[in-house]
Amino acid sequence: MALSEPTRELERSARAEELVEALLEGDRRALARTLTHVENGTETGQAALSLLFPRAGNAHLVGVTGSPGTGKSTLVNHLTLHYRQRREGYRPKRVAVVAVDPSSPFSGGAVLGDRVRMRDLSGDPDVFIRSMANRGALGGLARSTAAVVQVLDAAGYELIFIETVGAGQSEVDVARLAHTTLVVEAPGLGDDIQAIKAGILEIADVLVINKADRPGVENTERALHSMLELARPSMNLFRDPHCAEPEGTPAISMLEGEPARGWKPPILRTVAIFKTGVEAVAAAIDEHRAYLRETGEWKRRERARIRAEVDALLQAMLVSRWRETVAPERLERVLARLMDREISPNQAVELLLSDDMRGIGR
Repeated sequence: MALSEPTRELERSARAEELVEALLEGDRRALARTLTHVENGTETGQAALSLLFPRAGNAHLVGVTGSPGTGKSTLVNHLTLHYRQRREGYRPKRVAVVAVDPSSPFSGGAVLGDRVRMRDLSGDPDVFIRSMANRGALGGLARSTAAVVQVLDAAGYELIFIETVGAGQSEVDVARLAHTTLVVEAPGLGDDIQAIKAGILEIADVLVINKADRPGVENTERALHSMLELARPSMNLFRDPHCAEPEGTPAISMLEGEPARGWKPPILRTVAIFKTGVEAVAAAIDEHRAYLRETGEWKRRERARIRAEVDALLQAMLVSRWRETVAPERLERVLARLMDREISPNQAVELLLSDDMRGIGR
């Protein structure tokens, strides 16, 4: 006997409540199952997100991006170990790592290799690593990365590293999600010009030159310093590039009501494989967190992050609802005219959104 829709809704809510309750009690399996539901966009996952949202908003989100081969995973591995070490006067933090890997454009699969690279972290109950495929999404993240981060935040992880695909110039989405963005470079990769093209100065809060024991590290550091100095006169320090506010909106501190002072990204050298320079990077991350809290930028970035997430969800939902209402044959007719160059893409969209069928013809 088929269940009615209200009955199915009650079952989904009960399942989500059960998962969330176990997750909040520290059940790692429940956390993993919840993340799977969220990644797959199931109704149980959506219900769990709604239940968890009031508990999120406490974690420090640190994005780590850069070109392939710069050693992002190794750096994240040793940064996590640093924050897990017991030191005098320091309480180890609970750390989560979200590592996004590229999906194959042919098979759709992905080699989620970060668990292999981060073997040093295995066995620690207060470290959680989640590898996820980008499933063809651009910008270095998967479409569900923000939701996955929200679940980990609500689960009590205090520091969440978000490592991007490492595909090159399009990886700027992480700056809209993270509070602090690390851009990792390496000598000898020919990335000086790439850095300029990628808008590196607009998304980096901390610049890291990894593999600094290689020849050419001085040239890389000199190039980054030169770019920072050249950009400073034209950079609008009253506008935070991480925040998707309307053009012309000043970065006003919500605490003091005054414009926030500018943050100049430090340039740090590391040899992550030998743990050299990792403490300095961790210190820069902590300093930037303090800066965000003191100036009120933390709240602004949170507001911008939530706004970007709502915009993305709204777009996806509107497209999904539109596809449910348009007849397949109508879409095919418009695409046929588009292929024959009878109409432009803009005209095609106008026709598809119009209630007037006469313009479609055929």
